[in-house]
Amino acid sequence: MTLLDIAEVAEKTGLAPSAPRFYEKRGLVEPAGRNGLRRTYHPDVLRRLDLVACARGAGFTIAEIARFLVATPSDAALRERMAEKAADLDESIDRLTRMRDSLRHAATCDHVPLVECPDFKRAIS
Repeated sequence: MTLLDIAEVAEKTGLAPSAPRFYEKRGLVEPAGRNGLRRTYHPDVLRRLDLVACARGAGFTIAEIARFLVATPSDAALRERMAEKAADLDESIDRLTRMRDSLRHAATCDHVPLVECPDFKRAIS
């Protein structure tokens, strides 16, 4: 198995090299060791970092992600938080979908002003 050094991890994930170190300090990733002075990681760290980035984008805190990564099916409080976050994401998706549809309409609409177009308003509501 080929290990990745921290520069390779940063390049493949688009993160700054400080990010894996930060996530390591928070317990989200674990280095495989060192190659000289550089940290090395198993290739599966890329999937872990993708999960962290996705969760951060969804609004989870570092502490919530750390807890999620070690969760067991018996963690009722975490499951409740996941269900709440899923509902929040559904609302965000709905809001963003309405905005996307409105913008698509506005891009071809001739109404003056665009935001007063009945079709635009309907799509936003």
